[in-house]
Amino acid sequence: MDVLNLTQINKLILSKQHLTEDSKIDDIIQITDDICGLHSTDLKTSYLSLFVRSHNFKRFDLERELYSNRNLGRIRGMRRTLFILTTKMIPIVFNATFNLIEKTFEKYMEYHKVSSTDYEKISRSIITLLKGKELSTSEIRKQIKSKANVPAIIHIMCSKCVLIRARPIKDWKDRRSKYALFSDYFPNIDLKEVKEKEAVQSLVEQYIKVYGPVSENDISWWTGLTKSTIRYALQNIETQFNKAKISSLKGTYIIHKSDTNRLQNLDNLYKPSLELLPMLDPYPMGYKDRDRYIDFDYYNNVFDRSGNITSTIVLDGAVIGVWDVEETLEPIIKFYLFHPIEDNEYDLLYSKAEKIGEFYFDKEIKIKEYDSMIPLTERTAGGFMTPLKIAKK
Repeated sequence: MDVLNLTQINKLILSKQHLTEDSKIDDIIQITDDICGLHSTDLKTSYLSLFVRSHNFKRFDLERELYSNRNLGRIRGMRRTLFILTTKMIPIVFNATFNLIEKTFEKYMEYHKVSSTDYEKISRSIITLLKGKELSTSEIRKQIKSKANVPAIIHIMCSKCVLIRARPIKDWKDRRSKYALFSDYFPNIDLKEVKEKEAVQSLVEQYIKVYGPVSENDISWWTGLTKSTIRYALQNIETQFNKAKISSLKGTYIIHKSDTNRLQNLDNLYKPSLELLPMLDPYPMGYKDRDRYIDFDYYNNVFDRSGNITSTIVLDGAVIGVWDVEETLEPIIKFYLFHPIEDNEYDLLYSKAEKIGEFYFDKEIKIKEYDSMIPLTERTAGGFMTPLKIAKK
């Protein structure tokens, strides 16, 4: 069994994730496909994940593909989490993960006091109301005029892909959405065209291609599926993969055969790759076993008690610090490094901070370095969204 070098592995994965300068492209459909979807619990994450993977990304690029061209859609998928996916991937992800999502419906409806009768009645009314329209929750509520928990019913309808999350009510930073009929948005998508087992196999195969080498733990965690389900899928595609060890890491890893060849041809010249990744970015969220990219000593600065990852500074595949935004009259990009870096890496960090700050705020920004932070595990829920809100300059 081959033993692979972790440094080379990180270079390979960064390239596959479009996180090196020579791998960045401006085709956001291709990027979304190549990384198995954009994490989209918070829509801002999707915009920023595309920004760091492109040369010339503009916010309108994503809005056009989501809401006008409709080559992308925002649905619940892996780990019951919201992702932006290409129309090619939507049926695969929906069918691979729907049984996992469906198991939560009964408890969700019980918790939100929605009876089966209420759901059937109100959902039919919503379908009739939304034909050819996009409406917000409050607009739907006003027209439905029901005492039932309409937001909870909309949530389930979205999870079933009866509805799709459409444009934000205000702008790209607004967490509230309008809703439309899935069939209006994607008349050419047949959600039944892929069977569950085929969908699981396709999803596992694509994940390994993008994130591999990976462990079974990684695959199970990322998909949200059981290990027995994963092992069954792996048996059907095992001829496409090799097993390997990775230097300094424990366990056995699965790598696509094409990646074995790519590793041998990687550029050995040292070209620093540094990016400011948004919270919940697909790259660091792609693995259950995270010692491949973060030192245990810094883990609590990066992940909160629920396993949410904050906005990170990643150098050559390793997390070396966190960053944050401060929305004031003079907006600020703040950062905290876990350890010193080289002067040329500092220059690169400041350059990247300026660019992402101007993208985020649409104006010039200030940059401030902090010399301490409170670990996220000692913060209240949601602290990962503002990691440097309480920090020492």
